[in-house]
Amino acid sequence: MATSANETRPAVVVTGSSTGIGRAVALHLAAQGHPIVLHGRQFSSELVSTCRDVTKAGVESCVIPADFEEESAVVRFFQEAIRQFAGPRIWVNMAGANILTEGRADASFERDLEQLWKVDVRGTLLLSRLAAEHIRDAARSSNPPHTNWGSIITIGWDQALTGFAGESGLLFTTAKGGVMAMTASLAKTYAPYVRVNCVAPGWIRTEWGCQANAYWQHRATNESLMNRWGTPNDIAKAIGFLVSEDASFINGQVIALNGGFKNSIEQDNR
Repeated sequence: MATSANETRPAVVVTGSSTGIGRAVALHLAAQGHPIVLHGRQFSSELVSTCRDVTKAGVESCVIPADFEEESAVVRFFQEAIRQFAGPRIWVNMAGANILTEGRADASFERDLEQLWKVDVRGTLLLSRLAAEHIRDAARSSNPPHTNWGSIITIGWDQALTGFAGESGLLFTTAKGGVMAMTASLAKTYAPYVRVNCVAPGWIRTEWGCQANAYWQHRATNESLMNRWGTPNDIAKAIGFLVSEDASFINGQVIALNGGFKNSIEQDNR
Protein backbone atom coordinates (compact mmCIF):
# COMPACT_ATOMS: atom_id res chain seq x y z
CA MET A 1 0.00 0.00 0.00
CA ALA A 2 1.10 3.57 -0.53
CA THR A 3 2.61 4.59 2.80
CA SER A 4 5.52 6.85 3.62
CA ALA A 5 8.26 5.98 6.06
CA ASN A 6 6.64 8.10 8.75
CA GLU A 7 3.06 7.02 8.12
CA THR A 8 1.27 4.46 10.24
CA ARG A 9 0.89 1.20 8.37
CA PRO A 10 -2.67 0.42 7.26
CA ALA A 11 -4.82 -1.74 9.49
CA VAL A 12 -5.39 -5.37 8.62
CA VAL A 13 -8.27 -7.79 9.11
CA VAL A 14 -7.22 -11.42 9.53
CA THR A 15 -10.19 -13.75 9.74
CA GLY A 16 -9.69 -17.16 11.30
CA SER A 17 -6.79 -15.86 13.37
CA SER A 18 -7.23 -17.96 16.52
CA THR A 19 -4.79 -20.71 15.59
CA GLY A 20 -2.66 -22.16 12.82
CA ILE A 21 -1.90 -20.18 9.69
CA GLY A 22 -4.29 -17.35 10.58
CA ARG A 23 -2.54 -16.79 13.90
CA ALA A 24 0.87 -16.83 12.18
CA VAL A 25 -0.33 -14.27 9.63
CA ALA A 26 -1.67 -11.97 12.34
CA LEU A 27 1.57 -12.10 14.32
CA HIS A 28 3.72 -11.56 11.24
CA LEU A 29 1.74 -8.52 10.10
CA ALA A 30 1.70 -7.14 13.64
CA ALA A 31 5.50 -7.43 13.70
CA GLN A 32 5.52 -5.31 10.53
CA GLY A 33 3.59 -2.59 12.39
CA HIS A 34 0.03 -3.14 11.18
CA PRO A 35 -2.87 -2.72 13.63
CA ILE A 36 -4.88 -5.95 13.50
CA VAL A 37 -8.56 -6.84 13.62
CA LEU A 38 -8.64 -10.44 14.85
CA HIS A 39 -11.46 -12.87 14.24
CA GLY A 40 -12.61 -16.24 15.45
CA ARG A 41 -15.89 -18.11 15.23
CA GLN A 42 -16.27 -17.44 18.95
CA PHE A 43 -14.31 -16.06 21.87
CA SER A 44 -11.74 -18.65 22.89
CA SER A 45 -8.54 -18.93 24.87
CA GLU A 46 -6.66 -19.32 21.57
CA LEU A 47 -8.10 -16.07 20.21
CA VAL A 48 -7.26 -14.25 23.43
CA SER A 49 -3.72 -15.62 23.22
CA THR A 50 -3.32 -14.33 19.68
CA CYS A 51 -4.59 -10.91 20.77
CA ARG A 52 -2.15 -10.86 23.67
CA ASP A 53 0.80 -11.72 21.42
CA VAL A 54 -0.21 -9.11 18.82
CA THR A 55 -0.24 -6.51 21.60
CA LYS A 56 3.27 -7.57 22.61
CA ALA A 57 4.39 -6.56 19.11
CA GLY A 58 3.48 -2.99 20.02
CA VAL A 59 0.45 -2.50 17.77
CA GLU A 60 -3.22 -2.05 18.48
CA SER A 61 -5.64 -4.92 18.04
CA CYS A 62 -9.26 -5.80 18.58
CA VAL A 63 -11.24 -9.03 18.54
CA ILE A 64 -14.53 -9.52 16.69
CA PRO A 65 -16.05 -13.01 16.94
CA ALA A 66 -18.47 -14.14 14.22
CA ASP A 67 -19.75 -17.46 12.93
CA PHE A 68 -19.48 -17.16 9.15
CA GLU A 69 -21.88 -20.05 8.63
CA GLU A 70 -24.51 -17.36 9.17
CA GLU A 71 -24.67 -14.92 6.27
CA SER A 72 -25.89 -12.11 8.52
CA ALA A 73 -22.86 -12.62 10.76
CA VAL A 74 -20.55 -11.91 7.82
CA VAL A 75 -22.24 -8.55 7.26
CA ARG A 76 -22.20 -7.69 10.97
CA PHE A 77 -18.52 -8.58 11.17
CA PHE A 78 -17.70 -6.35 8.21
CA GLN A 79 -19.66 -3.41 9.63
CA GLU A 80 -17.85 -3.68 12.95
CA ALA A 81 -14.44 -4.19 11.34
CA ILE A 82 -14.57 -1.06 9.19
CA ARG A 83 -15.18 1.03 12.32
CA GLN A 84 -11.77 0.02 13.66
CA PHE A 85 -8.53 1.91 13.10
CA ALA A 86 -9.97 4.36 10.54
CA GLY A 87 -11.01 1.48 8.31
CA PRO A 88 -8.72 -1.48 7.48
CA ARG A 89 -7.31 -1.54 3.96
CA ILE A 90 -5.89 -5.05 4.00
CA TRP A 91 -8.11 -8.14 4.35
CA VAL A 92 -6.77 -11.66 4.74
CA ASN A 93 -9.52 -14.27 4.44
CA MET A 94 -8.10 -17.13 6.50
CA ALA A 95 -11.40 -18.34 7.99
CA GLY A 96 -12.38 -21.81 6.85
CA ALA A 97 -14.62 -24.63 8.02
CA ASN A 98 -12.68 -27.14 10.11
CA ILE A 99 -13.92 -30.43 8.72
CA LEU A 100 -10.74 -32.40 9.41
CA THR A 101 -10.21 -32.23 13.17
CA GLU A 102 -13.27 -30.74 14.83
CA GLY A 103 -16.23 -32.90 15.88
CA ARG A 104 -16.12 -35.20 12.88
CA ALA A 105 -17.73 -38.34 14.40
CA ASP A 106 -21.26 -37.61 13.23
CA ALA A 107 -20.51 -35.40 10.24
CA SER A 108 -21.82 -36.44 6.84
CA PHE A 109 -20.38 -35.64 3.43
CA GLU A 110 -23.34 -33.38 2.81
CA ARG A 111 -22.85 -31.50 6.09
CA ASP A 112 -19.15 -31.00 5.40
CA LEU A 113 -19.95 -29.68 1.93
CA GLU A 114 -22.51 -27.27 3.38
CA GLN A 115 -20.01 -25.94 5.91
CA LEU A 116 -17.31 -25.44 3.30
CA TRP A 117 -19.75 -23.68 1.00
CA LYS A 118 -20.98 -21.31 3.70
CA VAL A 119 -17.65 -20.43 5.30
CA ASP A 120 -14.93 -20.90 2.68
CA VAL A 121 -16.83 -19.91 -0.47
CA ARG A 122 -19.80 -17.71 0.40
CA GLY A 123 -18.08 -16.11 3.41
CA THR A 124 -14.92 -15.32 1.46
CA LEU A 125 -16.79 -13.87 -1.51
CA LEU A 126 -19.21 -11.75 0.51
CA LEU A 127 -16.53 -10.37 2.80
CA SER A 128 -14.08 -9.73 -0.04
CA ARG A 129 -16.76 -7.94 -2.07
CA LEU A 130 -17.83 -5.77 0.85
CA ALA A 131 -14.24 -4.93 1.74
CA ALA A 132 -13.25 -4.19 -1.86
CA GLU A 133 -16.20 -1.86 -2.39
CA HIS A 134 -15.42 -0.03 0.84
CA ILE A 135 -11.75 0.40 -0.06
CA ARG A 136 -12.54 1.39 -3.65
CA ASP A 137 -15.05 4.03 -2.56
CA ALA A 138 -12.58 5.48 -0.06
CA ALA A 139 -9.84 5.56 -2.70
CA ARG A 140 -12.08 7.29 -5.26
CA SER A 141 -13.25 9.93 -2.78
CA SER A 142 -9.75 10.94 -1.68
CA ASN A 143 -8.13 13.99 -3.18
CA PRO A 144 -6.37 13.09 -5.37
CA PRO A 145 -7.92 9.62 -5.89
CA HIS A 146 -5.67 6.74 -4.85
CA THR A 147 -4.90 3.62 -6.83
CA ASN A 148 -3.48 0.47 -5.21
CA TRP A 149 -5.15 1.58 -1.98
CA GLY A 150 -5.90 -1.86 -0.55
CA SER A 151 -5.11 -5.54 -0.78
CA ILE A 152 -7.21 -8.67 -0.30
CA ILE A 153 -5.89 -12.20 0.12
CA THR A 154 -7.96 -15.34 -0.41
CA ILE A 155 -6.90 -18.88 0.45
CA GLY A 156 -7.02 -21.69 -2.09
CA TRP A 157 -5.31 -25.09 -2.24
CA ASP A 158 -2.41 -26.13 -4.44
CA GLN A 159 -4.12 -29.37 -5.53
CA ALA A 160 -7.58 -27.91 -6.16
CA LEU A 161 -7.16 -27.78 -9.93
CA THR A 162 -5.23 -31.05 -10.37
CA GLY A 163 -7.53 -33.26 -8.31
CA PHE A 164 -7.14 -35.26 -5.11
CA ALA A 165 -8.61 -38.73 -4.60
CA GLY A 166 -11.11 -39.41 -1.84
CA GLU A 167 -13.96 -37.63 -0.12
CA SER A 168 -11.81 -34.91 1.39
CA GLY A 169 -10.44 -34.25 -2.09
CA LEU A 170 -13.95 -33.95 -3.53
CA LEU A 171 -14.87 -31.48 -0.79
CA PHE A 172 -11.81 -29.27 -0.76
CA THR A 173 -11.25 -29.13 -4.52
CA THR A 174 -14.85 -27.98 -4.92
CA ALA A 175 -14.58 -25.26 -2.28
CA LYS A 176 -11.05 -24.04 -2.86
CA GLY A 177 -11.37 -24.23 -6.62
CA GLY A 178 -14.26 -21.79 -6.28
CA VAL A 179 -12.16 -19.44 -4.16
CA MET A 180 -9.32 -19.54 -6.66
CA ALA A 181 -11.70 -18.75 -9.51
CA MET A 182 -13.41 -15.88 -7.69
CA THR A 183 -10.04 -14.24 -7.02
CA ALA A 184 -9.50 -13.39 -10.68
CA SER A 185 -12.97 -11.87 -10.98
CA LEU A 186 -12.53 -9.83 -7.81
CA ALA A 187 -9.21 -8.50 -9.09
CA LYS A 188 -10.73 -7.48 -12.43
CA THR A 189 -13.76 -5.90 -10.78
CA TYR A 190 -11.92 -3.69 -8.30
CA ALA A 191 -8.65 -2.81 -10.06
CA PRO A 192 -6.78 -0.50 -9.92
CA TYR A 193 -7.92 0.46 -6.42
CA VAL A 194 -7.65 -2.96 -4.76
CA ARG A 195 -5.32 -5.85 -5.50
CA VAL A 196 -6.72 -9.34 -4.92
CA ASN A 197 -4.47 -12.40 -4.85
CA CYS A 198 -4.90 -15.99 -3.75
CA VAL A 199 -2.39 -18.03 -1.77
CA ALA A 200 -2.71 -21.79 -2.38
CA PRO A 201 -0.88 -23.68 0.37
CA GLY A 202 0.36 -27.21 -0.05
CA TRP A 203 1.16 -29.53 2.82
CA ILE A 204 1.33 -27.22 5.86
CA ARG A 205 1.91 -28.59 9.36
CA THR A 206 -1.17 -27.25 11.11
CA GLU A 207 -3.12 -29.12 13.80
CA TRP A 208 -4.15 -31.82 11.33
CA GLY A 209 -0.59 -32.23 10.09
CA CYS A 210 0.72 -32.71 13.61
CA GLN A 211 -1.79 -35.53 14.15
CA ALA A 212 -1.41 -37.18 10.74
CA ASN A 213 -0.40 -40.84 10.55
CA ALA A 214 2.79 -42.20 9.00
CA TYR A 215 1.32 -42.39 5.49
CA TRP A 216 0.44 -38.69 5.41
CA GLN A 217 3.72 -37.70 7.06
CA HIS A 218 5.58 -39.55 4.30
CA ARG A 219 3.39 -38.16 1.55
CA ALA A 220 3.64 -34.56 2.73
CA THR A 221 7.41 -34.56 2.91
CA ASN A 222 7.90 -36.49 -0.32
CA GLU A 223 5.54 -34.49 -2.53
CA SER A 224 7.48 -31.28 -1.89
CA LEU A 225 10.72 -30.58 -3.72
CA MET A 226 11.98 -29.20 -0.40
CA ASN A 227 11.37 -32.59 1.27
CA ARG A 228 9.54 -31.12 4.25
CA TRP A 229 6.20 -29.91 5.51
CA GLY A 230 5.52 -26.24 5.07
CA THR A 231 4.95 -24.18 8.20
CA PRO A 232 2.35 -21.54 9.04
CA ASN A 233 5.19 -19.00 9.06
CA ASP A 234 6.05 -19.89 5.46
CA ILE A 235 2.55 -18.81 4.47
CA ALA A 236 2.56 -15.77 6.74
CA LYS A 237 5.76 -14.41 5.23
CA ALA A 238 4.43 -14.81 1.70
CA ILE A 239 1.21 -13.01 2.60
CA GLY A 240 3.22 -10.27 4.30
CA PHE A 241 5.00 -9.71 0.98
CA LEU A 242 1.84 -9.85 -1.14
CA VAL A 243 0.08 -7.12 0.85
CA SER A 244 3.15 -4.87 0.86
CA GLU A 245 4.19 -2.10 -1.51
CA ASP A 246 6.88 -4.44 -2.86
CA ALA A 247 4.11 -6.51 -4.48
CA SER A 248 2.27 -3.53 -5.99
CA PHE A 249 2.30 -5.05 -9.51
CA ILE A 250 1.02 -8.49 -8.45
CA ASN A 251 -2.72 -8.75 -8.93
CA GLY A 252 -5.26 -11.47 -9.77
CA GLN A 253 -2.77 -14.28 -9.16
CA VAL A 254 -3.03 -17.71 -7.56
CA ILE A 255 0.32 -18.48 -5.96
CA ALA A 256 1.06 -22.06 -4.89
CA LEU A 257 3.11 -22.25 -1.71
CA ASN A 258 4.23 -25.85 -1.53
CA GLY A 259 8.01 -25.87 -1.88
CA GLY A 260 7.62 -27.07 -5.46
CA PHE A 261 5.29 -29.98 -6.18
CA LYS A 262 6.64 -33.36 -7.26
CA ASN A 263 4.59 -35.85 -9.24
CA SER A 264 1.97 -37.18 -6.82
CA ILE A 265 2.83 -40.36 -4.89
CA GLU A 266 -0.73 -40.79 -3.73
CA GLN A 267 -2.21 -44.24 -3.34
CA ASP A 268 -5.87 -45.07 -3.66
CA ASN A 269 -7.30 -43.97 -0.29
CA ARG A 270 -10.92 -44.03 -1.33
